Amino acid sequence: MSLLHIEEPIGQAEAWDSHPIWRLGFRPFYLVAAAFAALAIPLWMLRYLGWWPAAAGNWLHVGFAWHMHEMVFGMAAAVVVGFLYTAAFNWTGFWTPVRGKLAALVALWLLGRLAMLLAPPLAGALVDWLFLPAAAWPLWRVMQKAGNRRNYFLVGLLGLMALANGVFHAITLGWIAANPIPPVQAAVLVIVLMEAAIGTRIIPMFTRNGAPGTNPQVQPKLDKWSLGLVVAFSVSWVAMAPAWLVAPIGVAAAVLVLLRLWRWQALRTGAVPLLWIMHLSYAWIAAGLVLLSLSRWQVVSASAGFHALTVGSMAGLILGMMTRTTLGHTGRPLRAGKFETAMFGLIQFSALSRVLSALGWDGGPGMLVVSAVCWTAAFGLYVYVYAPYLSRVRVDGKPG
Repeated sequence: MSLLHIEEPIGQAEAWDSHPIWRLGFRPFYLVAAAFAALAIPLWMLRYLGWWPAAAGNWLHVGFAWHMHEMVFGMAAAVVVGFLYTAAFNWTGFWTPVRGKLAALVALWLLGRLAMLLAPPLAGALVDWLFLPAAAWPLWRVMQKAGNRRNYFLVGLLGLMALANGVFHAITLGWIAANPIPPVQAAVLVIVLMEAAIGTRIIPMFTRNGAPGTNPQVQPKLDKWSLGLVVAFSVSWVAMAPAWLVAPIGVAAAVLVLLRLWRWQALRTGAVPLLWIMHLSYAWIAAGLVLLSLSRWQVVSASAGFHALTVGSMAGLILGMMTRTTLGHTGRPLRAGKFETAMFGLIQFSALSRVLSALGWDGGPGMLVVSAVCWTAAFGLYVYVYAPYLSRVRVDGKPG
């Protein structure tokens, strides 16, 4: 299938939307998401630790609900959209939004972040909520045009995230009398489903191609059972099913995740940072499922499980995929240097510190601060190293 050709208007070669940053979805979305991640956590920690100037509380809406929302519907959503736009271009051969349309979507995302921080609640909710539907529609159109039915479910998952975001806003606006935490947890589990499904496709392939001598074993039936159990756990958690039902499903799902990682020869990827970050981050899914299962029995807090999923799995896979996608789609060798290895190590240490803190291993804020510093350094390094790659043309001259 041939690629759609985008004509360069005569006399417009220097137009603002011809800049390389607007050539494919991963470029601007990875950059703004990483920069936001590096800024938002320090902002939240200042508020959480009480180091917040009194006057700032009158005009910055930084609180626990903001922190939860922005890490999932802000930072993670931008990365998901950037990745799916880039992947869909490869899957279908048709262009996802580029140039002015891509810039408009990025602007809408940025307006959402500003609105959540500064605007009156109703205005902030409206501007923020619009992003996911606006981003999902062109993705759906591309897949529909190409007949790419295999990946329709990903658009559906974006729709579920938009639904969860709408419920969150309805609760915080007082339209629904409920706790705002469950819809954010539901969105986290939707992202975990994306990670589990996409990781099932790509991690064995990347391992086989990137680690000489490996031969990852893929068993489709085992993959289906594993993904099915993750879905079943997510549904039962959101439905607030009893512990006797939720916990066994979660533990079984975790066991199959680890079994598949073993079959994918995760232990043989230690010399290849671009691979071990993906395997280790995928393993955090199992850790999160076990911790959430234990939390249903009130053995540990649910916070430990969700931070294992968000910091360990989500952020780890985000950094792993952002580096790999950027290197590959800017025509650079798929090799990790000292900066990439540092990013990967920092985000894993951030996850470990945050989960240990949630498990009560830290009597004060020490581990929280360590986790925040490592998180900020990891995403800050990505911006520092990869901003030049994202804002320049591919070194091999190919489109994208």
